[in-house]
Amino acid sequence: MPTLTNEIITAAIRGFEEQKREIDEQIKGLRSMLSDGTAQSRDGGSASRFRRKMSAAGRRAIAEAQRKRWAAKAAASPEAPPKPKRKLSAAGRAAIVAAAKKRWAGRKAAAKAGKS
Repeated sequence: MPTLTNEIITAAIRGFEEQKREIDEQIKGLRSMLSDGTAQSRDGGSASRFRRKMSAAGRRAIAEAQRKRWAAKAAASPEAPPKPKRKLSAAGRAAIVAAAKKRWAGRKAAAKAGKS
């Protein structure tokens, strides 16, 4: 094995540091693609954050277009009259009450039989 001199070791360190810098730059580029540049970089520096602002005229144009779409949809499907509300007859209500009482009586009898 050849002997390593200080000059060879220093040159190797410089070469590895340069490779490390290149790899760090590539990682930074990939991270910015992944997060669209909104995340902070690992080395502590923050990436620029940019929020678009819409003008009042732009908001008005979008609102007007949406109102136009709603109007077109409302005109295409005329509103149907609401269905009449269903009502429970007195006989139907009495049948439900009787069934509930019968069910509770059965449960009470089963509970009483279980205690004896």
